[in-house]
Amino acid sequence: MKLNFKHVAVLIAGITISCGSSSKIVSSQAQIQQLEELVTSKSFQIQSDWAMPLMTNSMNSISNAGLLPIGSTGNMISLIGNTNFLKMEGDTISAYLPYFGERQMGGGYSNNDNAIQFKGVPRNYEVTEDKKTGSKEISFNINNRTESFRVFITLSPNLSSNINVNSTERFTIRYRGKVEPILSE
Repeated sequence: MKLNFKHVAVLIAGITISCGSSSKIVSSQAQIQQLEELVTSKSFQIQSDWAMPLMTNSMNSISNAGLLPIGSTGNMISLIGNTNFLKMEGDTISAYLPYFGERQMGGGYSNNDNAIQFKGVPRNYEVTEDKKTGSKEISFNINNRTESFRVFITLSPNLSSNINVNSTERFTIRYRGKVEPILSE
C-alpha cells in the first residue's frame, strides 16, 4: 500500500491528539465525598512536603551558597523529615510551619519564632467549593502573640493541599502537601 499525503496527515493528527494531555483532573465521587466529610467534620491535619517561599535576592544568595536541604532550590524547599502541620480540631486551628524567607519588619528571630506558629479559633473562617474540580477552599485570619496571619488553604479531592500564608511581618510563603483525618491515639 502506498501512503499519500492524506494518509500521513491523518496519521500525524491521530498521534498528536492521542499524545495530548488533558488539563482537567477528574475526581471520583468517593474522593469528593471523603474530602467533604473531612472539611465538614472539622477534623483533619495537613502535613506539607514542600515550602515555597517568595524568591528574593536573599533567598537566591542562600540557595547559591548551598545552605538549603538536598534537592531544594531557593523557591522550593523540601520539608520531608521536618516536623510541620496544620490541624483543624473543631473550631480550633493550630499550625507549626517551618518558615523560609525574609521578615518585613520587627519581630526578630528567637528560638521559638522562626516557624509560623499559631493556635486558636480563627476569625473570618470561610469554606467555598469549586464545583468544577470538587476542591474546597478555606480561608481565615488568626493571630499569635506577635503576628497576624491570613491563611488560604486549597484541598483537592485527591487529598493534596496547598497552604498560602500572608503575615504582617514576613514575606508570603506557600506549602504543598497532603490532608488526612486526625487519627485517634
